Amino acid sequence: MSEASVGGERGAEASAADERPEARLERAVRAAEQALIEFEIAVETFRVEVENFSRLHHQKLGPMYARLDELDARIAEARAARTGDPEDLRRAQEARAAVMPMPGVEELFNDWIDSDGLSPEAAAMLNERPVQAPKRVRPGEEARRLYRELARKAHPDLAREEDERQRREEFITRVNAAYARGDEAQLRELAAEWEAGPVPAEERLSESEELYARLEWLAERKDMLSVMARELEESAIGAMLRMAPDDPDRLLEEIAEQLLAQVSERESELAGLVE
Repeated sequence: MSEASVGGERGAEASAADERPEARLERAVRAAEQALIEFEIAVETFRVEVENFSRLHHQKLGPMYARLDELDARIAEARAARTGDPEDLRRAQEARAAVMPMPGVEELFNDWIDSDGLSPEAAAMLNERPVQAPKRVRPGEEARRLYRELARKAHPDLAREEDERQRREEFITRVNAAYARGDEAQLRELAAEWEAGPVPAEERLSESEELYARLEWLAERKDMLSVMARELEESAIGAMLRMAPDDPDRLLEEIAEQLLAQVSERESELAGLVE
């Protein structure tokens, strides 16, 4: 090794030794902040997909599940009527109790009334016009890119002052809402708004105690997000999404085919009992 190389290494070692401990801690905090934001982006993206898939799953398959429950109750009741056996009567009562009751007026119109009155779907039904099939909302690649960019720039965890944190929280709430709708145009408008907004003041160098407290808070936040991510992954809808992450619509079609086959089997069984 040349003398110049040795001298360069010794110079680097001397610079590292001379560096203030707070500077190294500051870098660690910044790295932890960025890692946490990336993790939050991933968790929020999965939460949006689970929420939207759950809504579509309920809209498309809910009536089939309800039909199966009703058929199970009728089969149990028909069998109990034939046998008169107390155990069959108990099972029939349990099956009937498992059937979802008819919703009340408030529940029925819960999603059909908006700030302007009846939603388009409700108005269509009341006027006997075809109702448009529910649209699956899944943010596209451009929406994901815009969301990640905004989250990295405007995330509340990057704020040090309470006023700035509040401003970021209000802004990121709007970003999350646009992302949940897959609204690329709105996300672009929000990106332009953020760029035109006030530039946060330069942050002063944090003291060691503040930096250590910040690292501790980031670790606690990561633990909370890990719990949330695990709950999403272990949920029924989350498990279904993991089975077909690239084509969840096809998964719904396959489940619908299975449910229709089960409905046909139950109807045949019921017909045989009531003959």
